[in-house]
Amino acid sequence: MAVIIASVLFLLSAHDVTAKSAADYAMERANLLAEESELQVGGNIRLTDEENKANDILMRYKHDEVDDSFNNPNHFNFSRHYFTYKNDIIDSKVYQIIRRMPKGAALHVHSSLILSADRMLELTYLDHLYACFADGDLKLHFSERVPQQPCTFKWQLISELRNNTENIQAFDDNLKSHFTMYSDKEKDYEGDINYVWKRFEKVVNVIKGLVEYRPAAEKFLYEALKEFYEDNVMYVELRSGLKALYELNGTRHDKVYMPRLYHRVAKQFKEDYPDFVGIKLIVTKQRSAGIDQIRNTINLARIVKQELPEMVAGFDLVGQEDLGKPLIDLLPVLSDAMEDLNFYFHGGETNWFGTVSDENLVDAILLGSKRIGHGYALIKHPSLMAAVRNRDIAIEVNVVSNVVLSLVCDVRNHPLATYLALGMPVVLSSDDPGAWGADPLSTDYYIAFVGVASKKADLRMLKQLVINSIRYSSLDNKNKLDMYRLLHRKWNVFIEDVIRIFG
Repeated sequence: MAVIIASVLFLLSAHDVTAKSAADYAMERANLLAEESELQVGGNIRLTDEENKANDILMRYKHDEVDDSFNNPNHFNFSRHYFTYKNDIIDSKVYQIIRRMPKGAALHVHSSLILSADRMLELTYLDHLYACFADGDLKLHFSERVPQQPCTFKWQLISELRNNTENIQAFDDNLKSHFTMYSDKEKDYEGDINYVWKRFEKVVNVIKGLVEYRPAAEKFLYEALKEFYEDNVMYVELRSGLKALYELNGTRHDKVYMPRLYHRVAKQFKEDYPDFVGIKLIVTKQRSAGIDQIRNTINLARIVKQELPEMVAGFDLVGQEDLGKPLIDLLPVLSDAMEDLNFYFHGGETNWFGTVSDENLVDAILLGSKRIGHGYALIKHPSLMAAVRNRDIAIEVNVVSNVVLSLVCDVRNHPLATYLALGMPVVLSSDDPGAWGADPLSTDYYIAFVGVASKKADLRMLKQLVINSIRYSSLDNKNKLDMYRLLHRKWNVFIEDVIRIFG
């Protein structure tokens, strides 16, 4: 009998311990999740009552989307190439809310690839535009007479070709196909990274003939700023190689003329839209160029900065990182420029590990880069991640670009997920939205929010990313403060609209 009583008492005691341990376990689990939540981007933001109402609406739609994909993985678009679901995004309520959201700044976009193909097409209706169609390639040039540049077939006026065609819509659709990488043919976007970059560079070269014509450049920039403004972007930092613009008679301006034109057009745009903050330029050079060419471009940036100090943010090297010169090979010329110019280097736009490509991140940090473009490979370098955090260097993440240019397919595997979870200094941008038919910023925000970030990431994360875009911009403190005030007004209107329209 004594043995039975002892056994019962033991079992009761074990039950009490188990119950107590379960409670402690649940509390410890909740604390760990809460700690994670506070660590992520936006985790320390406290929402107002009205923001909480809007957040409840936003998260209801987000959870519906994520739950549907979790239960039906075949429905999860973001595990596939962006081009396969590009045209479906507009139906998402989350996207529709984000489209209305004030986005602050776009800090990583390349000047010649920011305008949509539809509006690029409008430029082809300008007079005196010649085309050279040959073997599926296209060259464009404005001229009073037949251009003298080489053409393997013959130069023809676009206006005559268009007027003589039986189907103008088909003709224009064909033209538009040269202004974007977007395609509904799988073979056009499945290939190795070098193949994809060659397609990308073909788009760049076609557009070049349009946007280097001075009247077209003016219209191009104004229309591009309008698209960004319509996407609720308040300020833009453009990366530009400062090409020599030409006139109809063949006259070419010096390379300082282009930033003057950009300054003039941006000033006019701001007069027309007073709540647009403005633009700045990050002067660029192809990383495949010779060291003397890079030195000359740096000197050009110095000249432009002296004449238009409010326009120039700094300098960067661009192009396919795996095939270009690493920063370490350019240390003499870059070190010499550190006192005159801020750097905004592309770094780690690669899938490789332990190569000169991803180790550009080391030199970007040591050279004092204010932000790092892409930083895709940074996740593989823990000491560099710590340095980026400690030195408060923003990572300019461009999700759609990384998909289209073959770094990632399923965006759940994008390193941005880790950067967001760790509360890293991140800004979202769009790189070359015109080249892949994306919005100036909304598409990247939407895919990052639903496809990359935690299911639990909410309005606080979006708000922090918008704040980051101002914080890490090249604006001075006064202009940042003014922009924060403008954001506050626009944000409150946005919150009211979410509750009124989507509630």
